[in-house]
Amino acid sequence: MIDCIAGYHLNPWTCGIAKFNAILARYLAVPVVGLRAVELGTYRRPLLSLKLSEFSEADAADLDLWASSRPGQFELFLHAFDGTEIERRLVAGAGRVYCGNRELYAQLQGMRPDIQELFCPGTILNPQRFQRTELSVFTFGMAHKIRVPLYRRLQELLEATGKSYSVYVSTALHENTSFDGSFVVRFEELQSIFNGQVYFMGYLSDTAVFNHLLDCTFLAAFFEKGLRANNTTVNAAMEVGCAVITNLDEHSPVGLTHMQNVIDINLCERLPDAEQTQRIGRAAREIAHGQYGWDRLVAQLRPVVRT
Repeated sequence: MIDCIAGYHLNPWTCGIAKFNAILARYLAVPVVGLRAVELGTYRRPLLSLKLSEFSEADAADLDLWASSRPGQFELFLHAFDGTEIERRLVAGAGRVYCGNRELYAQLQGMRPDIQELFCPGTILNPQRFQRTELSVFTFGMAHKIRVPLYRRLQELLEATGKSYSVYVSTALHENTSFDGSFVVRFEELQSIFNGQVYFMGYLSDTAVFNHLLDCTFLAAFFEKGLRANNTTVNAAMEVGCAVITNLDEHSPVGLTHMQNVIDINLCERLPDAEQTQRIGRAAREIAHGQYGWDRLVAQLRPVVRT
């Protein structure tokens, strides 16, 4: 009996095979583990679910060494096959071999007449329907900058309205960063704070972000110290007339005033009603275009022409 699913990438937020492995493990009631020997050491019949082309040379060599010492003691589910010598040895040494599609079956049938042609079902980890609510909050930013305490305060303010609400979380990544475990923990904490009324939207295009800003009640954007004038997230929201909930300090953009053109989470005792929210959005649009818009920026970059 298979007693674990062993994969190379383990984060289902960023890897399709990791997501497949997580769901399969749930159905088989077994754990997901890494493919390194130390992680596999206590398991008697792991199912290696992998695409070897994703491996570094060193990790592929380690797996080859581990598998060669355990012929027939592991099972193999291949998501791709490039014909490398390590792949061939894995296929030959596995107790059972499965492949994810007919093309792979045709490639491998000559090597293993007992190979089983299988498939990969849909891999939606959280099959949630968006629930229409009276209030909606859109929030997005870098994956490692979720300020959980300020979201707790936002939840208190939302609850105090007595209205139904939902929170839509998108994200972005700096170059050379990824969705690591810390982001997953933070997002799961947000789910807990907002009683499950949180929807993870992933990385959205500008068009998708624009439409969310037009449709949401509030944009929430929280920062370690306070909002800065070069934060394009907030500026984009204000440009389209979205009411922004954020945190201000002495270095925040000049002219932003709590409950006039922005909502300061640290000063807010109650969220504005619909009419106030619309007024704040209109005032936000006015200052965004007038004081912090492209025309003013370009005007200040152009050299002064003296006659």
